[in-house]
Amino acid sequence: MCHVIVTCRSMLWTLLSIVVAFAELIAFMSADWLIGKAKPSSAEEVDNRTGGSQEPYRPTLGIYGRCTRISHMQFSRRDTLCGPYAENFSEIASGFWQATAIFLAMGIMILCTVAFVSVFTMCVQSIMKKSIFNVCGLLQGIAGLFLILGLILYPAGWGCQKAISYCGPYASAYKLGDCSLGWAFYTAIGGTVLTFICAVFSAQAEIATSSDKVQEEIEEGKNLICLL
Repeated sequence: MCHVIVTCRSMLWTLLSIVVAFAELIAFMSADWLIGKAKPSSAEEVDNRTGGSQEPYRPTLGIYGRCTRISHMQFSRRDTLCGPYAENFSEIASGFWQATAIFLAMGIMILCTVAFVSVFTMCVQSIMKKSIFNVCGLLQGIAGLFLILGLILYPAGWGCQKAISYCGPYASAYKLGDCSLGWAFYTAIGGTVLTFICAVFSAQAEIATSSDKVQEEIEEGKNLICLL
């Protein structure tokens, strides 16, 4: 018989697991890993209403995507265009970024799998006589290692020609040049830290759902068990 067991610690672990997976996925897909050097408006791009130059803008560059601003002279306005600069994997700007993409993708796939499984841990607490929380915690630890490898390799690609076109000639491996780091990079780091926190906290979720109080409620014949 399936017993639905809900505790504060198990629910917190489930929510954190889902948040971490989404955070890493959004960061990976974003083009805001590097914020390029400011590009001033050209002499022809003048605001007809004010007679002054439009504000400089800073294009952004991701692992496989980029955002830049396109001018529409006919309408005297600008639109930001975002999309992949690489049509396929081999066109990613740097071999280090290709490795980063592989490691991050592997870590994110594991995290998404754990996030999906975590939803069912309220009803299923073991698989093949192994605690599902411990198995998921182990997978999250492995995913965290993949994420760390990807984040360590990413700055090594700052010397590629694509990065130099955004960050200036002084950009090189582990040197930003005229660029700055965007929110996606920091989100990926924060998600990696939370991944290891989830891996450790999974043990607490296991303890909470297998406590003596839970066993007493099961022996009383209850199918829905909610504990603080």
